[in-house]
Amino acid sequence: MKVRIGVATGAGVADDGAEFLRLVDALDDLGYDSIWVPDIVTTPTLDPIAALSVAAGRCDRLKLGTHLIVPGRDPVFLAKQLATLDQLSNGRLLLLAVLGLRQPEELAAQGVVAAHRTAMLEEQLHIMRTLWAGDELHHVGDHYTYEAVRLAVQPLQDPLEIWLGGQVPAALARCGRVGEGWMPGLLTPEECAASREVINEAATAAGRVIDGEHYGVNISWVDDTISDEVRAQVERRRPDMAAEKAIAVGATGLAEKIHSYLEVGFSKFVIRPAEQPASWTKAVESVADVVALQT
Repeated sequence: MKVRIGVATGAGVADDGAEFLRLVDALDDLGYDSIWVPDIVTTPTLDPIAALSVAAGRCDRLKLGTHLIVPGRDPVFLAKQLATLDQLSNGRLLLLAVLGLRQPEELAAQGVVAAHRTAMLEEQLHIMRTLWAGDELHHVGDHYTYEAVRLAVQPLQDPLEIWLGGQVPAALARCGRVGEGWMPGLLTPEECAASREVINEAATAAGRVIDGEHYGVNISWVDDTISDEVRAQVERRRPDMAAEKAIAVGATGLAEKIHSYLEVGFSKFVIRPAEQPASWTKAVESVADVVALQT
């Protein structure tokens, strides 16, 4: 089982380009697998496609990941952007497609209706995969219509895989039908294992197989003490979960939490500080021992 550990950025680098570049350099030097740029339109985070393009030109090993909001983007334009980034980065792009936050300001910025997003996502994935396969696109759908469209630019990865998140039953079934991997957050190892069974059952029903290596988890950590603010954040999302189960404490606690997911077959990890660090570089250095878990 190949263990891979990447780091997700957050607030604190959107208004400090030098800090983002230092983080890219640090992750590359320390041996982390990937840098991840989340996609939240109305909060202080970088645009993922632009930021990862800069990161791609800065180093030639570090993989480039994003939790990318797909609904609201034109799938043909997006397919070309992502194919270009994957080609010019020598096949280092990692994609986790998300619906976006169900908040009025986010939905307005995306220009979508919340109830339409899942159908839009499935339609978009079909369109992008058709184009990435080099096929001519003829598509008439509920949200998009195209006639005789081709892309001259192709991703280097064949296929360019798209993982999904989400943990409600409908999201698990969707992952089984159309996803190529799954990466949730705020689930216990036992919950992850049970959800994977649901995904695999949905995949089998759709005549598909999801690679056993294509399961991962988002994990947050704090240096030493879980603050009241972090506890409140966990409670808002999972009132039934103690913060200690959700948040790793220190490098040792982070390694232990990763091991607990490895035991149930989850091997890809995106870690992030639970609170904005004073220095992103120092934050990833403080837990760099986990890089040794990569095999």
